[in-house]
Amino acid sequence: MKKIGKYEVIRELGKGATGTVYEALDPFVNRHVAIKVVFPEALGDKEHGRRYRKLFLTEASLAGKLSHPHIVSILDAVADDEASYIVMEYVNGTTLEQHSRADKLLPINKVIEIIFKCTKALDYAAKQGVIHRDIKPANILLSGENDIKISDFGAALTSATETTQITGIGSPAYMSPEQVKEQSLTHQTDIFSLGVVLYQMLTGKLPFQAANNYSMVYQIINTDPAPPSSVRHEIPPQLDAIVMRALRKNVAERYQTWDEFSHDLVAIFGNLQRPEKNIPDSEKFDALRKLDFFKNFTDTELWEVLRITTWHKYQPGKELIREGDVGKSFFLLVAGEVKILKQDKLLNVLHAGDCFGEMAYLGKKQFHRTATVSAATDITIIEIQAESLAHASENCRHHFNGAFLEILVDRLSMANTRLSQLLADRNISVF
Repeated sequence: MKKIGKYEVIRELGKGATGTVYEALDPFVNRHVAIKVVFPEALGDKEHGRRYRKLFLTEASLAGKLSHPHIVSILDAVADDEASYIVMEYVNGTTLEQHSRADKLLPINKVIEIIFKCTKALDYAAKQGVIHRDIKPANILLSGENDIKISDFGAALTSATETTQITGIGSPAYMSPEQVKEQSLTHQTDIFSLGVVLYQMLTGKLPFQAANNYSMVYQIINTDPAPPSSVRHEIPPQLDAIVMRALRKNVAERYQTWDEFSHDLVAIFGNLQRPEKNIPDSEKFDALRKLDFFKNFTDTELWEVLRITTWHKYQPGKELIREGDVGKSFFLLVAGEVKILKQDKLLNVLHAGDCFGEMAYLGKKQFHRTATVSAATDITIIEIQAESLAHASENCRHHFNGAFLEILVDRLSMANTRLSQLLADRNISVF
């Protein structure tokens, strides 16, 4: 096969019972895509054809509707007499299946990082009215060390289009108790399934072991799994607690929201040993979410911020900006304090959440620094190149501009207050 519609086929990526996935080129925008072509005989199958058509139409209906950095984008869908296929974002990587085996396990901190990103992606999907229903390692793509994309939303429940629920969809080993009982589902079914994935990535074993599906279903409904630390002894008790809460059979005892799940994953990082210089994306995301500067940013925009920023940790005395130098970047203080000096005189001390050097973005391209900035304590800062922000999405730039405007207004108000106080101290009247 050389072409699928307008797309030029490059190679076959994989084949399943219902179709084949190809890597292809979209010549109109010169980008690589993945195309899932459904076999006509699968859609026409007397026994399972209705289900296959439902899965295809569900996934096709999400084209252009889920836009998140950790969800595979569905770009196009075609269903006609010649072919039925779905065009998706191409991800150069593999799935989490290879890291769900005992001989290929990732370090614990990387596992938590990956699962954290999954919680954020599935939280976004849930807020769009989408429940995945088939979360498993094979449906989570891994690119690079820990960049993930959730794929295959064919089994999803969508609030916009779902009228009747097709049962029996999903992989038995990852199903929640309410799913195997064919009860009504909420986002908490995906929380349970992701808990199974977390357990498997930590230990190389499924929490429920069975020789057949009937035994598997019985265990999911009736049996509590052994804690992950019983298999991998370096797993801390706090992480055991997170996994076991995600796997609670009673939804009232399970995590109620994705935010609760992701918050606990971030908190566990403080109890793990890791290189000091490496700040996990989950910690970065959580730190940004707590800063007032980013209060109006959506999760998707925060992930974009992470991609265009560089994070640094410095000790007291480190000079960040020198008066008179040409500036090409600006900074946000995540932790600690910095001193602002002009001609060696202290003008101000900035704290966590404050921004400095922003005129490199707001002003002229060859903006000369008007003050010196140095670390007063141990600090964590993020650096953003003005050029990188200029190429960010329109929404992201809009929120940055809004945050800068609030800062400038606050600084102007503070300057007026100081001037009024100075004049009052000198008994000067202003008319």
